[in-house]
Amino acid sequence: MYAKDRQMIIIKLFAMLKDKAGKGEISLSFDGGAVSELLEQVSREYPALADILACGRTLVAVNQEFVRPDAPVKDGDEVALMPPFSGGDEPSGRVRIQREPFSLDREIEALKRSSAAIGAIVTFLGTTRDFSRGKDVARLEFEHYPGMAEKKLAEIRERAIKEFGVIDAAIVHRVGTLPVGADIVLIAVASGHRDEAFRACRFCIDELKRITPIWKKETTPEGEIWVEEHP
Repeated sequence: MYAKDRQMIIIKLFAMLKDKAGKGEISLSFDGGAVSELLEQVSREYPALADILACGRTLVAVNQEFVRPDAPVKDGDEVALMPPFSGGDEPSGRVRIQREPFSLDREIEALKRSSAAIGAIVTFLGTTRDFSRGKDVARLEFEHYPGMAEKKLAEIRERAIKEFGVIDAAIVHRVGTLPVGADIVLIAVASGHRDEAFRACRFCIDELKRITPIWKKETTPEGEIWVEEHP
C-alpha cells in the first residue's frame, strides 16, 4: 500500500498524446500511488487520452527512466507519457540531437582523428522519402523527449563500443520539420576491422528505433499521421 499523500504531478506528453490533449504538459492533484493509478486518473480527467492509455502500449518514464505499472510515483517526480517510438550532447560531442543539418564528411573526419588504429568506418544515413506505407509524403516532423533522448543515445553508443569492441562511434539525429530528401540520422562507427564496425552500426540503429524517445509525423494527402512502428 502506498501512503495517500496529496501531491501535484506534472506530466509531460509527446507526439499523438500531446495532440490529443492539445498541450505538452498536464497537471493533476494525485493522492499518491502507483503508475497504474496515475494513468487511471489521467484517463478520468482527460477523456481525450483514455482510448490511447487503455490500449496498454503507452510507455511511462519516471525521472527519465522507463518504469512498470506498479512503480510508485512520488512528489517531485518527472513523469512522461509516450507512444511507442518511431524509431543531446555527450561531453565528447559524439552524440547529438539538433535541428540544423549535419555534415557527413565532418563527422567522419572527427572519428578518424580519435585514433590512429582505425582501419574501417561504417556509416548509416537515414533520409526522408516521399512515399510511405502506400501514401505520398510531403514532409516529416520529428519530436523528441529532451534529456531522455540524449541519455538513451549516449547509452547506445557506450554499449556499442563495449560490446562490439569498436574504437569510437557517433550518433546524430535531427528533429523538427524536414522536407523530403533531407538527412535525418547518421550513425558512424570506427574500428580496427570492418566486421565489428558493421555489426555495431546495425546494433546502434536498431536500438535507436527501440529505446530512444523520438517520434515521426508524416504529412500526407489524407492529413498528418504519427508513425508508431517502421522497419
